[in-house]
This record gives sequence, structure tokens and C-alpha cells, in this order.
Amino acid sequence: MMGDVKLLGQTPSQTVGPFFAYGLTPAQYGFRWNSIVGPVMADETIPGQRITVEGQVFDGKGEPIADALIEIWQADAAGRYAAQPGANASFHGLGRCGTGTLAGGLFRFETIKPGAAAAGEAPHLNVIVLMRGLMNHVFTRVYFADESAANASDPVLAEVPADRRQTLVARLVSPGRYRFDIRMQGNDETVFFDL
Repeated sequence: MMGDVKLLGQTPSQTVGPFFAYGLTPAQYGFRWNSIVGPVMADETIPGQRITVEGQVFDGKGEPIADALIEIWQADAAGRYAAQPGANASFHGLGRCGTGTLAGGLFRFETIKPGAAAAGEAPHLNVIVLMRGLMNHVFTRVYFADESAANASDPVLAEVPADRRQTLVARLVSPGRYRFDIRMQGNDETVFFDL
């Protein structure tokens, strides 16, 4: 305490709650205003291989979570993030999708396959998960099963125990379509990173 002024600590984290749809993904949930970002990140004008990444978020009992929010951030097809010199100015690399409007609590992103952002890195998506009951958002990555040679040399993936790496790899289900499920707890829990 300084004089009559009480010094306050850091504001505690709060759960995202069911209200996120109203402010973070209003268009997806049928509210009348536009979302800043959504799940469709790239149209035909953005250079690169068109891909769809979809999946579900599961709780510790293996039940789909219908009120989670997934954000992804990625490099463009040349491996440059939006703020880097030479990046495609039309591609912001940020997507956001709630799990409450598609059947089974599915999330789906339509984007381009990212390029490797640095020498030795494999192409990947950076992922943030927010949901009710989760006091702090969690971070993970999505690697691609058809990039096995690049995955083998990725320094971040190499830090993950070998028996858990598959929790970070999206499987190719058809050309340009990947499946990536996020398991919050239990068997095959997704690897989350401390940042």
C-alpha cells in the first residue's frame, strides 16, 4: 500500500462462458453484425493450396464440447505471417470458429496450407482453445500428416515425447481435407504448450 492508494495485482483470468458467440463470432451464431474474423480465411484470390481443417473438441469423458472457441493463426503459403515483410497483404492469417453451430460440435476452417515459417520448421497452424470452465486459454499446434519429412525435423515437435506427437498431427481424410480433434483430458489428450 502506498499512502491511501492500494496497489492491485494482476486481474485474474475468467472463463470464456457461453457469451463468446455474441462478441467474438456473432455472424456464425446468427447475430446481425459481422465478425472481425471467421472460419473462412482464404478465397480463390489468395495464392496457395486450398485446405479445410475440421474436428471436434472433446472433454475428459470423450463427449463433444459444444461451446468451445477455436482460433488459429498461420503463415501464408510462402511461410510469412501477416506482419512480416513480403507477406500477402490480402491474407491476415487469423481464423475463429465456435463449436456450437455445426452438427456434433464440429469446427471447420477453410484456408490455405501454410508454408514453413523458418528453416527446419514444418508447416503448421497455431491454435488457441477457449471454453467454459477453462480458466486460461490453452495453446497447441496442428501439423499435417502428409508433411512427415518436415515434421521429423521440426524443433517444436521434436520436444514432444514420441508417443504423444500424434496428438498434434491432422490426418488427411481426402485431398485438401484434414481432420484434427482436440482432446482436453483423458486418453490421447492433446499436447498443450506453456507460452
